[in-house]
Amino acid sequence: MEVTRLRKADLFPLLLLSTTKFTNALEIPPEFIKKNVKLRGRLHQITEQGLQIEHVPITLPIISSFQRRYGLLLIRLAGVAPTPSGIDWLKEELKPAQMVWFQLLGRKNLELDCLVGRFSSVCLNEEILRNGLGRTVPIEGLTHESQIFWKLHRRLLQAELKAVKKSKGIWKEETFIEKFKERISNNKYMQKLKQTLWALYSLPALLTS
Repeated sequence: MEVTRLRKADLFPLLLLSTTKFTNALEIPPEFIKKNVKLRGRLHQITEQGLQIEHVPITLPIISSFQRRYGLLLIRLAGVAPTPSGIDWLKEELKPAQMVWFQLLGRKNLELDCLVGRFSSVCLNEEILRNGLGRTVPIEGLTHESQIFWKLHRRLLQAELKAVKKSKGIWKEETFIEKFKERISNNKYMQKLKQTLWALYSLPALLTS
């Protein structure tokens, strides 16, 4: 998913910085986030807070010997609030040490809001919504006035709408029996009747004790 196009004059300094290994979200230059630069990394762990990814920069023979630094970036799926089932789905789809790409959209303290994806597929942000495993939320790091915000938010909403139309995941409609059982359990008359029957059932035991 393309966000911004870089001018040729911007490519060289960004290329030089792309050879730097970032071990902390605060190390990433603001210019990278402003231009929505796409980076790559190796997945280490998936938690409720996000994906822990080790940044893997472009390797140059002269610089590679100085890149033996270790640190994980905490990356959140921008514009998506995954359900517990969505997190489980991510753990099944992504394996430890798997390479992924992540496109920078925003930064809050030590967390990065990104579009994330495998190299052979569309972004995971959309896949989760398309399968009904999460809900769309405002994209952190982008102002509501920007065209980028609405462009991305529209794409995420379209993915969510597909899940709604197909009744997938959290949008799956309850069956008639499930709705009937729920209504009975929530019906005050039925609750009162259960309490009365239980009291009558317990009465003989109380009289003989």
